[in-house]
Amino acid sequence: MQNISYLTENFGKYDVFSIDSYINIGGFQSLRKAVTMDGDDIAAILSDAKIKGRGGAEYPMGRKWSQARAVKRPHHCVVCNADEGETCTFKDRELITNDSFNLIEAMIIAGWAVNAEDGYIYMRAEYSHLRPRILNAIKQAEDRGFLGKNILGTNWNYKIHLYSGAGAYVCGEGTALIRSIEGKAGRPRMKPPFMKQSGLFTRPTCINNVESLSLVPHLLRDSTPYLQVGTKESTGTKLVSVGGNVNKPGVYEIAFGTTVREIIYGLAGGIQGNRKIRLIQFGGASGKISDARILDIPYSYEAFAANNLIIGSGSVLVIDERTSVIDFLRYTQDFFLHESCGQCTPCREGNRHIRIFLEKIKNGTYTDEDIQTMKTFAKVMPMSSLCGLGETAQNALKSAFNIFPEVFASRKQTEAVG
Repeated sequence: MQNISYLTENFGKYDVFSIDSYINIGGFQSLRKAVTMDGDDIAAILSDAKIKGRGGAEYPMGRKWSQARAVKRPHHCVVCNADEGETCTFKDRELITNDSFNLIEAMIIAGWAVNAEDGYIYMRAEYSHLRPRILNAIKQAEDRGFLGKNILGTNWNYKIHLYSGAGAYVCGEGTALIRSIEGKAGRPRMKPPFMKQSGLFTRPTCINNVESLSLVPHLLRDSTPYLQVGTKESTGTKLVSVGGNVNKPGVYEIAFGTTVREIIYGLAGGIQGNRKIRLIQFGGASGKISDARILDIPYSYEAFAANNLIIGSGSVLVIDERTSVIDFLRYTQDFFLHESCGQCTPCREGNRHIRIFLEKIKNGTYTDEDIQTMKTFAKVMPMSSLCGLGETAQNALKSAFNIFPEVFASRKQTEAVG
């Protein structure tokens, strides 16, 4: 099976350190088109393509741009979330590495569409080796008149700034991200006010993921190939990061509607050593899990929702039979226990106690009351935590309750079987 090329069509076709090389393959033609258009018309193109946020929240992108544009306050700004902290998620890294000028063009188009004065790229600390690439693209765009003052003769002024995080997973959450840029501790804040009204430096702010933004120049250039693939509710293509116990881990661009089996066995080369699949986690550490029963469902928003799964960040983590369900959940819980900012009690204490319960299950020292308390904590955390980390930290555990009930069997049942 071959992965298709729409978002990745520029990969390997130009010198990523040369703006002239990018222009020679059609670079910045979409920007030239955009500045002749109204921002609402640009947002409508995104809505027609049914683009949902590719960072995990899945919020309709066209609606977000229209809402950001409608805020009647000065000094709007655009933020690109390049934090990409979800486990087994590395698609944004490939876009920055192989098509950095396209991202800069997308940031400029976004700025024009929402009437922004500044754009900010927030890149995770682990991608520090890519900073020179982005800074070079910004500098060359400025030198050629695509950034700065009076862009393309429009009397519109716009600058792009690059910031680096310090390795905090929670800074993938929008309000924590903007606090980090502001020089504060990267901890989430309550909403409202929502960022579209009062975000970075209290300015109206529109935040998008790298993959979401990177689609924009391609769609403005020619949306037809994108609209011709996918499913009714999930139009176009998606980048997926496939990792874990597969033979060919990597980033693949697929058409929505491709089955999970085709992704794992057709693109990623199947399971190492021809072993059996224990579980698959979709969407990073905050994603839900299932077993091999879902191999033949389409990779689409609607099919995943029908099977109690989420696309999320686009990762597909495959775990084979060598790892037990409880060990996988323990490793996932260790991640959230470490990455929780500790600001709110439900997340801070919930993650800590659930890790203790999982250890007791591992050691066979749990009680029936432990199982019930753990289920209660997993139910309460999404309803009471301050941000998305606490809300989604137990997605894998709650999925496991349904998919692998035998793992959480009553002690009386376990003892009877034993």
